[in-house]
Amino acid sequence: MELKRIEEKVRSGERINRSDAMNLFRSDDLLSIGHIADYAKKRKSGDYTYFIINRHINPTNICINRCALCAFSKDNNENGSYSMTIDEIMDSAREIENGTSEFHIVGGLNPELDLDYYLCLIKALKNEFPDIHIQAFTAVEIDYLAAISDLTVKEVLSLLKESGLGSLPGGGAEIFNSSVRRAICDKKISGERWLEVMETAHRLGLRSNATILYGHIESYEDRVNHLDILRNLQDKTSGFQSFIPLSFHPTNTRIEKKGHTTGFDDLKTLAISRIFLDNFDHIKAFWIMLGEKIAQVSLNFGVDDIDGTVVEEKITHAAGAQTGEEMSKEELIHLIKEAGKIPVERDTLYNVRKVYM
Repeated sequence: MELKRIEEKVRSGERINRSDAMNLFRSDDLLSIGHIADYAKKRKSGDYTYFIINRHINPTNICINRCALCAFSKDNNENGSYSMTIDEIMDSAREIENGTSEFHIVGGLNPELDLDYYLCLIKALKNEFPDIHIQAFTAVEIDYLAAISDLTVKEVLSLLKESGLGSLPGGGAEIFNSSVRRAICDKKISGERWLEVMETAHRLGLRSNATILYGHIESYEDRVNHLDILRNLQDKTSGFQSFIPLSFHPTNTRIEKKGHTTGFDDLKTLAISRIFLDNFDHIKAFWIMLGEKIAQVSLNFGVDDIDGTVVEEKITHAAGAQTGEEMSKEELIHLIKEAGKIPVERDTLYNVRKVYM
């Protein structure tokens, strides 16, 4: 009865509320939830499913925060720690395949790397690859660069934008609940600060993504609260492009709860995100975290973006991801078509490059 009422709301264009979202999370009727989400998705983008040819670059894994949730970060001089020079990053960037349209750059908070390093990096990439969009630096990294440079977030973002930064990724949001946040990433910026950085970026004309990290110690209420806060900011700025639910990978972390999320929970979370976030144009299934098969099934559960070729992803794999570190364009197209959807190659800002009928 509750699901029917929620479906009627969605079909009439009425926004669902937090209580509705909680009822969806408590329901075990996954197929009905997926049906509602698929309707909401088709209203946004029909049968299109987007992907991008991109390359991930992680300049350093040295990080002063060492969050409990993170398997990627290292202390300086710890076994396995690294920091790439700009020349090394440029060599890595030159390994791009034909058609690459995005560099996706995130890393640790390395005290040996100052703002000039990042400005020079962006300028070097933009100078050699002027047509490739640079999506770089989480709100956590932006806040850190502002702190060590004695500048405001607005000033740092303005300098990066002038150097060639095109948009921000959505990482670092984790969960906005402050008590959960203290348990999983106590040294990371607060949820309020993450939102402040994103709002500032949006005001400067920089688009961004948004994320949630789920499947650790948070509750359904925490998930709904997180979605509600993001929806409110999107109402205010319209600066978010896509929402990306990230499933927690516990291997090599210090979070007590062990075990990966289930496919049931993954699909439910993606579907409810699509239903609730009516002001987000896109919901993305990050296949690196979900696995290719769940990502494919999610295309009938409200998802209209499967990310991209990625190439050399390190952060999730440090936490035990079983997927490969890249996927070819041909594989992505096949995966999307087999789900009964139409593959659409996009750029970072969702401009269509090619539709594969």
